[in-house]
Amino acid sequence: MQLDLNLLAALDALLEEGSVAGAADRLHVTAPAMSRSLGRIRRTTGDQILVRTGRTMTPTPYAIAVREQVHDLLQQVQGVLAPSRELDLATLEHTFTLRWHDALVALSGPALLAAVREQAPGVRLRFIAESSIDTPELRRGEVDLAANADRPTAPEIHADRVAETEQVVVVRRGHPLTRVKTVTAARYAGAEHISVSRRGRLGNILDDALARLGLTRRVVVTAPTESAAFEFARGSDLVVTAPESTARSAAADLGLVLLPLPLDLPPAPVYLSWHQRYDTDPAHIWLRDLARTALTAAVSGQRRMAR
Repeated sequence: MQLDLNLLAALDALLEEGSVAGAADRLHVTAPAMSRSLGRIRRTTGDQILVRTGRTMTPTPYAIAVREQVHDLLQQVQGVLAPSRELDLATLEHTFTLRWHDALVALSGPALLAAVREQAPGVRLRFIAESSIDTPELRRGEVDLAANADRPTAPEIHADRVAETEQVVVVRRGHPLTRVKTVTAARYAGAEHISVSRRGRLGNILDDALARLGLTRRVVVTAPTESAAFEFARGSDLVVTAPESTARSAAADLGLVLLPLPLDLPPAPVYLSWHQRYDTDPAHIWLRDLARTALTAAVSGQRRMAR
């Protein structure tokens, strides 16, 4: 059986108004068009629905019996095909999963949580660690938002570049590089380095930039997170190169020193990424806006502190 959902709206109007003319006015159609709809409804249900009694029309027992059910069904259909875009944050109950770079969690996570709790106390945030391999959680809907330096390449993953930060050299106080007037590219390359890579990679764009100058560096160890790398640096002469925004607060806590990077590199970007299925979801739009604000403010705030 092929069903026309327009008949459901027509039946609801006929039962509410009790007349063809009233139902036609309600749905903004002509009376002849509504009469044709009533005829189709009668053929489909096998019931007269409305019968004339004098100068008025009276619903049949069947019509009376299904009146509330028809109205409820119409409301359900409208909820599916034309959902409300209003969001009641006070009653919203949801857990969002976020896969963010660990330094970004430390830098902007508290501000995001505070904003979320103030507006929607029933919402929970679930930050999970980045993986050492590329994972499809965004595509599978297991992660709501990702935040890191990687611009997604899959067309179904959307991203905003929400911030950027310069790269800096991070060393312990008293490190040999802190005792020279200028940290040159040659002096930088001559130090021993620790590379931050969750995949354990020894090389990155720093080595490409040094190679263009005819220089190479020696990476003696890799660490999966910046916080781990800083712990190595605070007790040795190892050099860490990291985004200024995430390094500055850690440096203050650990007694580390930030030095300018003597290489011509573009700023490190921060991308906020999500699957296109959430483009128009009101709750996701709300969280994206808060996350975008928290990330931008945190990175920009650290940059202002450096000036």
